[in-house]
Amino acid sequence: MPWKDVSLVSQRYEFVLLARQEGVNIRALCHGFGISPKTGYKWLERYETQHCVGLEDRSRKPHNFPAKTTSEEEARILAVRDEHPAWGGRKLRAFLADMGFSPPAASTITEILRRNGRLNPEEKNKHAPWHRFEHEMPNDLWQMDFKGWFELTRGGRCYPLTIIDDHSRYAVCLKACPNERRPVVQEALIETFRTYGLPERMLMDNGSCWGGHNEGGFYTTLTAWLIRTGISVSHGRIYHPQTQGKNERFNRTVKAEVLGNQAFRDIAHCQQHFDHWRPVYNLKRPHEALGLKPPISRYNPSPRRYPETILPIEYSPGDIIRTVNTNSAICFKSIRLRVGKAFIGQPVALRPTDEDGVYDVFYCHQQIARIDLRSSTSTYPFPASQPPPGGRL
Repeated sequence: MPWKDVSLVSQRYEFVLLARQEGVNIRALCHGFGISPKTGYKWLERYETQHCVGLEDRSRKPHNFPAKTTSEEEARILAVRDEHPAWGGRKLRAFLADMGFSPPAASTITEILRRNGRLNPEEKNKHAPWHRFEHEMPNDLWQMDFKGWFELTRGGRCYPLTIIDDHSRYAVCLKACPNERRPVVQEALIETFRTYGLPERMLMDNGSCWGGHNEGGFYTTLTAWLIRTGISVSHGRIYHPQTQGKNERFNRTVKAEVLGNQAFRDIAHCQQHFDHWRPVYNLKRPHEALGLKPPISRYNPSPRRYPETILPIEYSPGDIIRTVNTNSAICFKSIRLRVGKAFIGQPVALRPTDEDGVYDVFYCHQQIARIDLRSSTSTYPFPASQPPPGGRL
């Protein structure tokens, strides 16, 4: 992903912050960003000696002002609020402090916003404390979803694809898509994997792009491809969007801070706004769930690189191998098991369990079904509402 003209400074800033994280392979990171190691080390050196100024071609506006009168502080607060209308007193205070100012208390900032007509009294009742499970390390789990579509003024629709790292809330992907079809999504995922590496697992809802509810239909061609790349796939509980609470919250933030009442001409116009805002969210915007630190404070790229060439599937010597036929099924000891269209022509492995006559069915590393010879039945023990073996939602 070579430097993009639309947001060179933001990409350089993202690169140096990721490169400064402990244990990061800088050469692999350079490869992910589509730049040479020489270029990467150049921007690291400039950041070390000149901080942000060394990365950008913009005005040299000072971060501090010698006069600290109440009116100037208030004007500064209101200017940041106008640039980020969805930010409250705590976020504004944390942001201004990170920029080198000495802002007043969050309650004082809130009063300034109220006094200047920047607050909607109805918004206060919409926010309540919420506690969520959090994975221990970056890239343990990515949550993926489509934000609701909206119309474009020149025709067509935009379907924003959003992917959030569960541990850090880092937005690894915010892509303006013309549809929800596999080729479009897969292209966006490949670009994301090349930049940030592979997660251990991805969590998504039960939309048609990710999986269905019918027998053997929990996987699509897209999710089967994800498994082939080495990623475990799981789905949220049906009718329980809170399973993907962090991604749902991010989508609301996108709506509040990017979309709002904005009209977009076409997909390119959408992506331009997304590319401008995503670095603000990742690198600058204080996140209340992170102690008012931005997501970059807790994110590292994955050391698992995207395999440009996917190797043939290999199973253990003791596995019983069956190839999925054109009816999306396999046969084993007179039992017919439908495993889904996504696996047609692909080999799957049957492995005996600790129970006599019970076999688990695997595609690559992921269990997709179970056969019980005692009752001549086949089951799908890990449907859309359940995590994969050993996994946690």
